[in-house]
Amino acid sequence: MLAIIGILVIFAGVLGGFIMHRGNLGTLVQPSEFLIIGGAALGALLAMSPRHVLKGMVTGLVQLVKDKPNSSARSLRMLVTVFRLLRVASYDGGNALEPHVERPHESHIMQDNPEFLHDHEALEFFCDTVKVIILGGVPEHQISELTDLSLSTHEAEAQEPVTVMTKVADSLPGLGIVAAVLGIIVTMQSIDGKPEEVGHNVAVALVGTFLGVFLCYGLMGPLASKMEFLNHQAHLRLKSLQACLLAFARGLHPLVCVEFGRRVLPSHVRPTFNELEESCREEGRNRQGQAA
Repeated sequence: MLAIIGILVIFAGVLGGFIMHRGNLGTLVQPSEFLIIGGAALGALLAMSPRHVLKGMVTGLVQLVKDKPNSSARSLRMLVTVFRLLRVASYDGGNALEPHVERPHESHIMQDNPEFLHDHEALEFFCDTVKVIILGGVPEHQISELTDLSLSTHEAEAQEPVTVMTKVADSLPGLGIVAAVLGIIVTMQSIDGKPEEVGHNVAVALVGTFLGVFLCYGLMGPLASKMEFLNHQAHLRLKSLQACLLAFARGLHPLVCVEFGRRVLPSHVRPTFNELEESCREEGRNRQGQAA
């Protein structure tokens, strides 16, 4: 929602200022300029990007529109879910955890947290790492190396759509100049025409320059930056899960494991120690009550 509000504010500020200067909005509506700049940008995007990067860009833009809040409550739910799962292994052994990670969509614990269940990257990272841990015989430092490889790959893949969007944004001012030059060529062809006709053609050419600069710094650039922030938040969630799982591999208590994960989260989405402890102990009391 904030991304949409920001874009609306940008358009309102720029177009509102143009109207205050007694500009005619109709002058900015030049389909030929949109076609030149938009077509060239789209062609460059298709030429430079593999299919999986294009797919990742579309997914990222959809996430920007949805703009799901990344709050401390969401982080708390994730850590409590991890606590419940690790507690199963603590009480009943690692084999009891296997059904939850082999078929996570059938796990009653996972089903209690749809956000985590539908976070494909986090779910896959957690389940695959747990499978390695419960196999046994893998030292903790090698599990750390294994998870570092996953995190490194995730970070590189997440950056690819951002890099492409940034390159397209950087090209837009140049494409705007291309459109403006073509407009000037048209103007020079009719230089002996009426002054108002020549002035109109010059205005159309300048619209191309305006669109290129505006779309770069007012639309594509901010969206690329927002996508980068969202990717970083997703990466930190994986880092939090990594910390939990490495502590679990060392044989620490589930409550201590999730505390390791809590410390990784940035301050604006990190639940307090007391909030995490109380939520985990509440889950423990619920388990005892069900057992009784």
